[in-house]
Amino acid sequence: MAAIDTEHPSWRVAAGTFVSYGILLAVVTVLLFLVPYAVFAFGL
Repeated sequence: MAAIDTEHPSWRVAAGTFVSYGILLAVVTVLLFLVPYAVFAFGL
C-alpha cells in the first residue's frame, strides 16, 4: 500500500483552511467577549 502523498496541494489547502478558521474564531471571540468586558470593567 502506498504512503499518503502529503506534497499534494489539497493538504496545503486543508491546512490553510483550518488555520484561517482558527484565526477567524480568535478574532470573533475577542470582539464578542473581550471588547465588551474591557468596556464595562475599565470604562473605556
